Amino acid sequence: MRRIAVLSALFLPATPAAGQTIVNSERIDKISVTLYREPGRGERAIDAGWPGGYALITETRTISLPAGRLVIRFAGVAEGMLPESAIVSGVPKGVGEKNRDARLLSPAGLVDAYLKRSVTIRRTSGATGKTTTEDAVIQSGPGGGVVFTTAAGAEALSCSGLPESLSYPGVPSDLAAKPTLSVTTDNAVATTATVQLSYLAQGFDWSANYVARVGDDGKTLDLFAWLTVANGGSQGFADANTQAVAGGLHREAAARLPKGPPPELHLKCWPMDITSTYPKWSIERAPPPQMVVEESVDRIVVTGSRRERIAMRLQAMPAPPPPPAPVMMAQQEDLGDLKLYRIPEPVTVAALSRKQVAMIDRKGVTFERVYTAAFNGWLNGPGTTPSIGARLVLRTENKEADGLGLPLPAGVVAVFEPANGASLLVGEASLKDRAIGEELELGIGQSNDVRHVTTALPRTKGPAGQVPFTVKVTNARSTPEIFELGLPFPIVSASDAVIERKGDKIWRTVVPANGEAVLNVTFKAPG
Repeated sequence: MRRIAVLSALFLPATPAAGQTIVNSERIDKISVTLYREPGRGERAIDAGWPGGYALITETRTISLPAGRLVIRFAGVAEGMLPESAIVSGVPKGVGEKNRDARLLSPAGLVDAYLKRSVTIRRTSGATGKTTTEDAVIQSGPGGGVVFTTAAGAEALSCSGLPESLSYPGVPSDLAAKPTLSVTTDNAVATTATVQLSYLAQGFDWSANYVARVGDDGKTLDLFAWLTVANGGSQGFADANTQAVAGGLHREAAARLPKGPPPELHLKCWPMDITSTYPKWSIERAPPPQMVVEESVDRIVVTGSRRERIAMRLQAMPAPPPPPAPVMMAQQEDLGDLKLYRIPEPVTVAALSRKQVAMIDRKGVTFERVYTAAFNGWLNGPGTTPSIGARLVLRTENKEADGLGLPLPAGVVAVFEPANGASLLVGEASLKDRAIGEELELGIGQSNDVRHVTTALPRTKGPAGQVPFTVKVTNARSTPEIFELGLPFPIVSASDAVIERKGDKIWRTVVPANGEAVLNVTFKAPG
């Protein structure tokens, strides 16, 4: 199947309406990009396809405006531009009309624009090398193929067996090489104006990505965060003053953006042959390729006997060294009840890309290592639950006294701990927005070393509705560990102290190294 080269024999300027002059603005003198997170996304990752947030984009352009009725075309606006949000200032007589040009110049766009119109078909003979041209009219396309008619009849493009290309007499006025906003105005006197264009655009987002490195003492950690900027559109912005807004900003749903045809031109024809010529043609599944990894300079095929050993080696790979002191860090500012993170130098927000800039760097944050569990006993009779691993939580408070004391935007925290001179990943935790003074918990996984079992004891002849339990916690670690168990029912009696935490009753105890702790508790059964 041959690829088609779509040619333009002549690119003519767009034809204005009667009495109007088209003014094309391509150059942006100054640009500001302010990013807002996808509403309701919380700590989830940014959508990899089309980011669900948005941006406020402000462009400054210098435009030469002749006298008369004008159509000013702002080329290079964001692909996800919301035209109803556009504000244009600096035009002497103001703006009369706005149009968002959704149809972009592309192979498929040209075919779509020339439906039922004349083009030139060019063919080259494979035998003689002679090139012939003839007039044609495109009858259908671009989806599923292109059908055109010539003096000889109807044909499908790229199905004749000869190299073919189409030539067009010009670029239609409604096709733009870049996303474009057009506005109309009446200008009394020729002048050069400094024009500012501001608008909202979909397809942007930002998030905080944290790295927490536990110190050798096991009591402090270093917390570093990247400001990750995502642009899912096809238009980039160079040297942009960039900032991100954090907080619960309310925004109404926007109308669906208009879209032109897909830019790709897909031509499908049956090969110029018959199946009997190639008896080996068949629909067969190829065997899955073997998995190969690189070990030093030797190539190793992963087999069942070696998979475990290689997995162990991969797990033992050290994490990248901690980043040096950041050269550039986003600066936090207040924006009403919201927080603004301003990147101090202009950066490029490239198309279809993500950019990261340091935003938080805190050393020596004190924390508490706590193993937590929920009560899982049965109230309807004696029995012992299976042994269950506790959930490991790193807990601290967002206060200056603990090494923090700053707003923490939502994101994902990768936690590393030291092991034999290396820093290894031990888990990832989701972090919701945390204000100054709030508690911060990083749940990084379930422990195999700290476990508990719950046994429902036979009921005695005491007061009705009382159910006794025994909870035993074991600690296989070489250090004492804090354990917390939530107690969900009214407590009649307990063999150890019970505290209240966030409105819940909690058994909090220190389990000795390689030891155990026991709680005897009696609940009042519900109802």
